[in-house]
Amino acid sequence: MKPELRRQELLNRLRALEREWRVDELARALHVSPLTIRRDLDILARSGAIVRTLGGCLALGRTQNAVYQQRVATRFELKQAIGRAAAREVRSGDALLISDGSTNFHLAACLGACGPITVYTNSVAMIGEFSRFENVRVFLLGGEYYRDLYCLGGALMAGVLENIRADTAFLGTDGIDARGRCLVARPAAARDTQLMLRSARRKILLADATKVGDGAGIRYGALRDFDLWITAPRLKSKERQRFQRMVRIKEIAVAES
Repeated sequence: MKPELRRQELLNRLRALEREWRVDELARALHVSPLTIRRDLDILARSGAIVRTLGGCLALGRTQNAVYQQRVATRFELKQAIGRAAAREVRSGDALLISDGSTNFHLAACLGACGPITVYTNSVAMIGEFSRFENVRVFLLGGEYYRDLYCLGGALMAGVLENIRADTAFLGTDGIDARGRCLVARPAAARDTQLMLRSARRKILLADATKVGDGAGIRYGALRDFDLWITAPRLKSKERQRFQRMVRIKEIAVAES
Protein backbone atom coordinates (compact mmCIF):
# COMPACT_ATOMS: atom_id res chain seq x y z
CA MET A 1 0.00 0.00 0.00
CA LYS A 2 1.32 3.45 -0.90
CA PRO A 3 2.15 5.68 2.08
CA GLU A 4 -0.56 8.21 1.16
CA LEU A 5 -3.21 5.50 0.99
CA ARG A 6 -1.99 3.93 4.21
CA ARG A 7 -2.21 7.25 6.04
CA GLN A 8 -5.74 7.77 4.70
CA GLU A 9 -6.61 4.29 5.95
CA LEU A 10 -5.22 5.25 9.35
CA LEU A 11 -7.41 8.34 9.44
CA ASN A 12 -10.48 6.32 8.45
CA ARG A 13 -9.93 3.98 11.39
CA LEU A 14 -9.20 6.77 13.84
CA ARG A 15 -12.29 8.73 12.84
CA ALA A 16 -14.56 5.69 12.91
CA LEU A 17 -13.85 4.99 16.57
CA GLU A 18 -12.77 8.07 18.48
CA ARG A 19 -10.61 6.74 21.25
CA GLU A 20 -6.92 6.45 21.90
CA TRP A 21 -5.27 3.94 19.56
CA ARG A 22 -1.98 2.22 20.37
CA VAL A 23 0.77 1.93 17.79
CA ASP A 24 0.81 -1.85 18.00
CA GLU A 25 -2.96 -2.02 17.35
CA LEU A 26 -2.63 0.04 14.19
CA ALA A 27 0.42 -1.91 13.03
CA ARG A 28 -1.48 -5.20 13.29
CA ALA A 29 -4.56 -3.79 11.57
CA LEU A 30 -2.59 -2.44 8.59
CA HIS A 31 -0.03 -5.28 8.48
CA VAL A 32 3.00 -3.02 8.74
CA SER A 33 5.73 -2.48 11.33
CA PRO A 34 5.27 -0.25 14.40
CA LEU A 35 8.09 1.92 13.05
CA THR A 36 6.12 2.57 9.86
CA ILE A 37 3.05 3.48 11.89
CA ARG A 38 5.03 5.89 14.07
CA ARG A 39 6.32 7.67 10.97
CA ASP A 40 2.81 7.93 9.55
CA LEU A 41 1.46 9.26 12.85
CA ASP A 42 4.19 11.88 12.99
CA ILE A 43 3.18 13.12 9.52
CA LEU A 44 -0.52 13.16 10.43
CA ALA A 45 0.22 14.97 13.67
CA ARG A 46 2.17 17.68 11.84
CA SER A 47 -0.82 18.16 9.50
CA GLY A 48 -3.12 18.67 12.50
CA ALA A 49 -5.28 15.62 11.78
CA ILE A 50 -4.36 13.77 14.99
CA VAL A 51 -2.81 14.30 18.40
CA ARG A 52 0.04 12.04 19.45
CA THR A 53 -0.16 10.45 22.89
CA LEU A 54 2.25 8.31 24.87
CA GLY A 55 2.37 5.12 22.80
CA GLY A 56 -0.40 6.05 20.38
CA CYS A 57 -2.68 8.80 19.09
CA LEU A 58 -6.11 10.41 19.12
CA ALA A 59 -8.06 11.64 16.09
CA LEU A 60 -9.47 15.15 15.93
CA GLY A 61 -12.98 14.78 14.59
CA ARG A 62 -16.57 14.38 15.59
CA THR A 63 -18.12 14.97 18.99
CA GLN A 64 -17.95 11.81 21.02
CA ASN A 65 -20.89 9.45 20.54
CA ALA A 66 -20.01 6.08 22.02
CA VAL A 67 -23.09 4.18 20.79
CA TYR A 68 -22.68 5.27 17.19
CA GLN A 69 -18.92 4.79 17.20
CA GLN A 70 -19.32 1.23 18.41
CA ARG A 71 -21.68 0.48 15.52
CA VAL A 72 -19.23 1.94 13.00
CA ALA A 73 -16.33 -0.04 14.46
CA THR A 74 -18.21 -3.37 14.49
CA ARG A 75 -17.16 -5.53 11.49
CA PHE A 76 -14.96 -2.62 10.39
CA GLU A 77 -13.16 -4.30 7.46
CA LEU A 78 -16.38 -5.78 6.13
CA LYS A 79 -18.25 -2.47 6.16
CA GLN A 80 -15.25 -0.64 4.78
CA ALA A 81 -15.07 -3.01 1.81
CA ILE A 82 -18.76 -2.42 1.10
CA GLY A 83 -18.23 1.34 1.33
CA ARG A 84 -15.35 1.21 -1.15
CA ALA A 85 -17.39 -0.84 -3.60
CA ALA A 86 -20.29 1.58 -3.27
CA ALA A 87 -18.03 4.54 -4.05
CA ARG A 88 -17.16 2.89 -7.37
CA GLU A 89 -20.83 3.26 -8.34
CA VAL A 90 -20.57 7.07 -8.11
CA ARG A 91 -19.87 9.22 -11.14
CA SER A 92 -18.59 12.78 -11.36
CA GLY A 93 -21.50 15.23 -11.24
CA ASP A 94 -23.86 12.84 -9.42
CA ALA A 95 -26.34 13.97 -6.81
CA LEU A 96 -26.42 11.37 -4.04
CA LEU A 97 -28.85 10.68 -1.25
CA ILE A 98 -27.10 8.85 1.60
CA SER A 99 -29.05 7.67 4.61
CA ASP A 100 -27.57 7.43 8.08
CA GLY A 101 -26.06 4.14 9.17
CA SER A 102 -22.75 2.61 10.14
CA THR A 103 -22.11 0.96 6.76
CA ASN A 104 -23.01 4.14 4.89
CA PHE A 105 -20.51 6.00 7.07
CA HIS A 106 -17.79 3.97 5.40
CA LEU A 107 -19.10 5.06 1.99
CA ALA A 108 -18.84 8.69 3.08
CA ALA A 109 -15.17 8.18 3.90
CA CYS A 110 -14.47 6.98 0.32
CA LEU A 111 -15.98 9.80 -1.77
CA GLY A 112 -12.96 12.08 -1.96
CA ALA A 113 -11.83 10.83 -5.38
CA CYS A 114 -15.23 10.72 -7.11
CA GLY A 115 -15.04 14.13 -8.76
CA PRO A 116 -17.49 16.94 -8.01
CA ILE A 117 -20.63 15.50 -6.42
CA THR A 118 -23.59 16.70 -4.37
CA VAL A 119 -24.66 14.79 -1.27
CA TYR A 120 -27.94 14.99 0.64
CA THR A 121 -27.83 13.19 3.97
CA ASN A 122 -29.55 13.01 7.35
CA SER A 123 -26.37 11.76 9.03
CA VAL A 124 -24.72 14.16 11.45
CA ALA A 125 -21.73 11.80 11.78
CA MET A 126 -20.87 12.01 8.08
CA ILE A 127 -20.45 15.79 8.07
CA GLY A 128 -16.97 15.48 9.53
CA GLU A 129 -16.01 13.06 6.75
CA PHE A 130 -17.39 15.23 3.96
CA SER A 131 -15.63 18.31 5.34
CA ARG A 132 -12.31 16.69 4.33
CA PHE A 133 -13.27 16.59 0.66
CA GLU A 134 -13.35 19.73 -1.46
CA ASN A 135 -15.17 17.87 -4.24
CA VAL A 136 -18.27 17.15 -2.09
CA ARG A 137 -21.07 19.70 -1.80
CA VAL A 138 -23.18 18.74 1.22
CA PHE A 139 -26.81 19.43 2.14
CA LEU A 140 -27.91 18.25 5.58
CA LEU A 141 -31.54 17.15 5.64
CA GLY A 142 -33.28 18.80 8.59
CA GLY A 143 -35.39 17.13 11.24
CA GLU A 144 -35.46 15.87 14.79
CA TYR A 145 -32.05 14.91 16.20
CA TYR A 146 -31.69 11.30 17.37
CA ARG A 147 -28.69 11.27 19.72
CA ASP A 148 -28.13 7.52 19.80
CA LEU A 149 -28.15 7.22 16.00
CA TYR A 150 -26.34 10.51 15.36
CA CYS A 151 -28.85 11.48 12.67
CA LEU A 152 -31.90 13.58 11.82
CA GLY A 153 -35.37 12.42 10.86
CA GLY A 154 -39.12 12.82 11.25
CA ALA A 155 -41.78 15.07 9.77
CA LEU A 156 -39.57 18.08 9.07
CA MET A 157 -37.21 15.97 6.97
CA ALA A 158 -40.11 14.42 5.07
CA GLY A 159 -41.06 17.81 3.68
CA VAL A 160 -37.54 18.35 2.36
CA LEU A 161 -37.28 14.88 0.79
CA GLU A 162 -40.41 15.47 -1.27
CA ASN A 163 -38.51 18.17 -3.19
CA ILE A 164 -35.29 16.23 -3.85
CA ARG A 165 -34.47 14.14 -6.89
CA ALA A 166 -31.12 12.36 -6.66
CA ASP A 167 -29.26 10.26 -9.18
CA THR A 168 -28.51 7.51 -6.65
CA ALA A 169 -29.71 6.73 -3.14
CA PHE A 170 -27.51 4.64 -0.86
CA LEU A 171 -29.63 3.12 1.89
CA GLY A 172 -29.12 0.64 4.69
CA THR A 173 -31.33 -1.68 6.69
CA ASP A 174 -31.50 -3.17 10.17
CA GLY A 175 -32.68 -6.53 8.87
CA ILE A 176 -33.74 -8.52 5.80
CA ASP A 177 -36.30 -11.25 6.35
CA ALA A 178 -36.74 -14.50 4.41
CA ARG A 179 -39.18 -12.81 1.99
CA GLY A 180 -36.65 -10.13 1.10
CA ARG A 181 -38.35 -7.37 3.07
CA CYS A 182 -36.09 -4.60 4.41
CA LEU A 183 -36.74 -3.68 8.02
CA VAL A 184 -35.78 -0.91 10.45
CA ALA A 185 -36.28 -0.60 14.17
CA ARG A 186 -38.35 2.59 14.38
CA PRO A 187 -41.57 3.72 12.61
CA ALA A 188 -40.07 7.16 11.92
CA ALA A 189 -37.03 5.59 10.26
CA ALA A 190 -39.32 3.46 8.07
CA ARG A 191 -41.19 6.54 6.85
CA ASP A 192 -37.99 8.47 6.21
CA THR A 193 -36.40 5.61 4.26
CA GLN A 194 -39.53 5.08 2.18
CA LEU A 195 -39.31 8.71 1.08
CA MET A 196 -35.64 8.31 0.25
CA LEU A 197 -36.48 5.35 -1.98
CA ARG A 198 -38.88 7.54 -3.92
CA SER A 199 -36.42 10.42 -4.22
CA ALA A 200 -33.76 8.79 -6.38
CA ARG A 201 -33.54 7.38 -9.88
CA ARG A 202 -31.23 4.54 -8.82
CA LYS A 203 -31.35 2.75 -5.45
CA ILE A 204 -28.47 0.81 -3.90
CA LEU A 205 -28.68 -1.17 -0.68
CA LEU A 206 -25.57 -1.42 1.51
CA ALA A 207 -25.91 -4.24 4.02
CA ASP A 208 -23.71 -7.13 5.08
CA ALA A 209 -25.02 -10.68 5.27
CA THR A 210 -25.39 -10.58 9.05
CA LYS A 211 -28.57 -8.54 8.46
CA VAL A 212 -30.23 -11.49 6.68
CA GLY A 213 -32.66 -13.50 8.76
CA ASP A 214 -33.50 -10.74 11.21
CA GLY A 215 -37.27 -10.50 10.89
CA ALA A 216 -37.77 -8.03 13.72
CA GLY A 217 -38.66 -4.48 12.80
CA ILE A 218 -40.86 -2.37 10.56
CA ARG A 219 -40.90 -2.81 6.80
CA TYR A 220 -39.85 0.16 4.70
CA GLY A 221 -39.38 -1.67 1.42
CA ALA A 222 -38.05 -4.83 -0.18
CA LEU A 223 -35.06 -6.03 -2.15
CA ARG A 224 -37.18 -5.65 -5.30
CA ASP A 225 -37.18 -1.88 -4.72
CA PHE A 226 -33.40 -1.72 -5.26
CA ASP A 227 -31.33 -1.80 -8.43
CA LEU A 228 -28.29 -3.24 -6.63
CA TRP A 229 -27.40 -4.79 -3.29
CA ILE A 230 -23.74 -4.56 -2.26
CA THR A 231 -22.85 -7.08 0.44
CA ALA A 232 -20.09 -9.43 1.57
CA PRO A 233 -19.81 -13.06 0.35
CA ARG A 234 -21.44 -14.78 3.29
CA LEU A 235 -24.89 -15.45 1.93
CA LYS A 236 -25.98 -19.04 2.10
CA SER A 237 -26.48 -20.67 -1.28
CA LYS A 238 -30.26 -20.95 -0.96
CA GLU A 239 -30.54 -17.36 0.25
CA ARG A 240 -28.47 -16.11 -2.65
CA GLN A 241 -30.57 -17.98 -5.20
CA ARG A 242 -33.80 -16.67 -3.68
CA PHE A 243 -32.65 -13.07 -3.36
CA GLN A 244 -31.10 -12.95 -6.84
CA ARG A 245 -34.61 -13.25 -8.25
CA MET A 246 -35.41 -9.97 -6.52
CA VAL A 247 -32.30 -7.80 -6.97
CA ARG A 248 -28.87 -7.81 -8.57
CA ILE A 249 -26.31 -8.72 -5.91
CA LYS A 250 -22.67 -7.68 -5.82
CA GLU A 251 -20.69 -9.64 -3.23
CA ILE A 252 -17.39 -8.08 -2.14
CA ALA A 253 -14.41 -10.13 -1.04
CA VAL A 254 -13.23 -9.11 2.42
CA ALA A 255 -9.94 -9.97 4.13
CA GLU A 256 -10.64 -9.27 7.76
CA SER A 257 -7.77 -8.77 10.17
